[in-house]
Amino acid sequence: MRAENLMSHPPITCHVNDTLSVAAQLMWNNDCGAVVVTNDEGKLVGMITDRDICMCALTQGRPLDELLVNGAMAKHVVSAHATDTIADIEQKMAEHQVRRIPVIDDDRKPIGMVSLHDLAIESVQPDSSMKNAATKVAHTLAAVSHPRHPRGKAA
Repeated sequence: MRAENLMSHPPITCHVNDTLSVAAQLMWNNDCGAVVVTNDEGKLVGMITDRDICMCALTQGRPLDELLVNGAMAKHVVSAHATDTIADIEQKMAEHQVRRIPVIDDDRKPIGMVSLHDLAIESVQPDSSMKNAATKVAHTLAAVSHPRHPRGKAA
């Protein structure tokens, strides 16, 4: 199975210079926890999560409509292509401890998103082509959920 068979599309996107209130509203309206960030050319330049928004608002002490996406987003984004295998995507998720991976075209324009949720749903389908899917998804979830830094230790 390939990313194109499992990804949600089109991806929910916001612009790099949108306010955090715009990104938060997109998440609320689309019942999602992350939005792909694009530039003027529509190319992937970042990802922003609901946690990124909360932490930025907390540390800046300002309202969301005064803060920009570019100040809170992750700039290093692990991405995939439509032809990447689900096994490759699971490996990227585990290795980079991310729950969502945007799928991009050859011009770096986002065309979809594969989430841990997508993998979990596919893994329990009786006709799933993912061999030993539930076990692989469980391992991916464990890797993604493992704390990067123990509590109380500086990064």
